[in-house]
Amino acid sequence: MTTTTGNGGYVEGMDRRQRLLMPELLDDYVAEDGEVRFVDAFVDHLNLSEMGFTHTEPNPEGRPPYNPRDLLKLYIYGYLNQVRSSRKLERECHRNVEVMWLMRKLKPDFKTIADFRRDNVSCIRSVFEEFLNLCGQQGLIGGELVGIDGSKLRAVNSIDRNLNLKTLAEKLKRIDEKIQRYLDEVEENDAADEDTSKLEAKRKRNVKLKERVQKLKQRMETYAGLLHKLRESGENEVSLTDSDSRLMKDRGKLAVCYNAHIAVDSKEHMIVEYDVTNIAPDNVQLSPISKRTKKTHGVEKLDVTADKGFFSATEIKQCVDNGIKPYILEPKKSTAGKAKSVGIPTPDFYEDKFQYDKATDTYICPAGERLDFRTWDRKQPERLVSRIYRTNACKRCPFFMTKCTKNRIHGRMIKRWEHEEILEEMKQRIKEEPNKVEVRKTLTEHPFGTIKRAFNQSYLLLKGLRKVTGEVGFTVLTYNMRRAINILGTKTLSASLRT
Repeated sequence: MTTTTGNGGYVEGMDRRQRLLMPELLDDYVAEDGEVRFVDAFVDHLNLSEMGFTHTEPNPEGRPPYNPRDLLKLYIYGYLNQVRSSRKLERECHRNVEVMWLMRKLKPDFKTIADFRRDNVSCIRSVFEEFLNLCGQQGLIGGELVGIDGSKLRAVNSIDRNLNLKTLAEKLKRIDEKIQRYLDEVEENDAADEDTSKLEAKRKRNVKLKERVQKLKQRMETYAGLLHKLRESGENEVSLTDSDSRLMKDRGKLAVCYNAHIAVDSKEHMIVEYDVTNIAPDNVQLSPISKRTKKTHGVEKLDVTADKGFFSATEIKQCVDNGIKPYILEPKKSTAGKAKSVGIPTPDFYEDKFQYDKATDTYICPAGERLDFRTWDRKQPERLVSRIYRTNACKRCPFFMTKCTKNRIHGRMIKRWEHEEILEEMKQRIKEEPNKVEVRKTLTEHPFGTIKRAFNQSYLLLKGLRKVTGEVGFTVLTYNMRRAINILGTKTLSASLRT
């Protein structure tokens, strides 16, 4: 109740000392269509025991644990409302009316809340899949076309705590130089012939120097051990805070990250699959996430679109072999970089200007000459074996040594992957259905933008690939939940659970 006074004409609040008649039921504090009611109903619908959650069967001995349903509800509500930290969730239990209703006024401490997420991160995928089934039953998933994209999420590891072979060697060298400098100073102090008034100060200085030397030697041993492990494992870097995280380029800047991937269905833009890896390039992730998405949909055929970063001949072949049709634009050939350095070939004679004739199994160059199949290039890995095409007409061509090639012995050579027809079929599909490439941005970039900006989840709270995957599972689950609530409303979703 508010009143307006004459002292300035502002809307005034109530007197804080006035007695109030509050609602008798806690249930009256939550709106009938509040999203918290759906979170409560959805988690109650789950079989947490089958999903592998801990403490689903309480131990009759000792202190009783918190029900995992309550803690799962707390986390889902928290992620829906940009509250991920266990300490912040603990505070919400004391001051947030909706959380009091959801938790029935339970107030677990932050350690209990954090331990629940740590112990059950592997179970979140089952919860995500269960909600996805609910969305499928409500007609929110088409199962025909999905867009795939990846984005870097900042790890709990600063760039200063990420070391590679070069930086480790440099640190060892600098520590060694510093140790030697301290030892030289100790020796000078011991050898100095000074009056007795300065001897005590020199002695104290030497004690401090020796302590520093001891600490530096311990650090040196640690770095030497890390360097030895890197050389033995073949890895190039090590992260000291989160050992699974890796240095990656994120929007032009280097940062210690994980690479998260999602597959988004084209019907209502629901995320139907996700994964997290510590491998920076995207071009090795196309077939794994595409095959899992196809399995999730339970369909025989699936169309997939992604950006140029996912282009990989072998990955595309695996997709096609599994009934998946990719729609991915091919990045420009690297010959453009060579042209800048040596001037040949010029753009008119780049590899994509050579036309393949399937009937004769030959290439026709821009000058009109025909290149025949000569031999196999087996220097590449077995999955990338290529056929080599050449012609004897190069030396009499007016563009030889000027625009096309400087190879005096063999002339111009074109390599054709043994499964090149798969890529050519994809190019033809893109020409016939360009909309499936154009729709990619609207499918995949909006979810990541929402997750990073609206949800404020561009950084991670947990350490280790397994835990980070579970954390991202919470994120994509609540993204889908928010989207489904916006489309259908909480009452429709809750009613679908009852039916």
